[in-house]
Amino acid sequence: MANKNTICLWYDGTALDAATFYAETFPDSAVTSVLRAPGDYPAGKQGDVLTVEFTVLGIPCLGLNGGPEFKHSEAFSFQVATDDQAETDRLWNAIVGNDGQESECGWCKDKWGLSWQITPRALTAAISDPDPAAAKRAFEAMMDMRKIDIAAIEAARRG
Repeated sequence: MANKNTICLWYDGTALDAATFYAETFPDSAVTSVLRAPGDYPAGKQGDVLTVEFTVLGIPCLGLNGGPEFKHSEAFSFQVATDDQAETDRLWNAIVGNDGQESECGWCKDKWGLSWQITPRALTAAISDPDPAAAKRAFEAMMDMRKIDIAAIEAARRG
């Protein structure tokens, strides 16, 4: 592992499946290494996947097949800045359509329980508008959404 700092994500035997999905779904993402058990151990057999090194949008990660003890929570999420509605839709639909689930305000979870914020740059610009009334209208519009609708955010921002 060449990186000084790597995000370690705990999975229950599904690290390779998750990493492969991320590599296929997100640009600048890849599975870079798979470490398999050199021998049998209490929780598994020789050849089982222990860890998977991968990148998600250029961020180095390590998937650890640690078992069922710990689950992902919303306390950790990847926030993905999207450039337009097509990219927002593609990423949202890939995650939710692969046994994931929708949540509020641009958040969703993948099938492994990892949280994602699919956040259009237009939303960030709208809720940080120097005009407090415009920012408030955009924020209120977002609060009623699951997947972010950029046209609706921009319309709310304009009033």
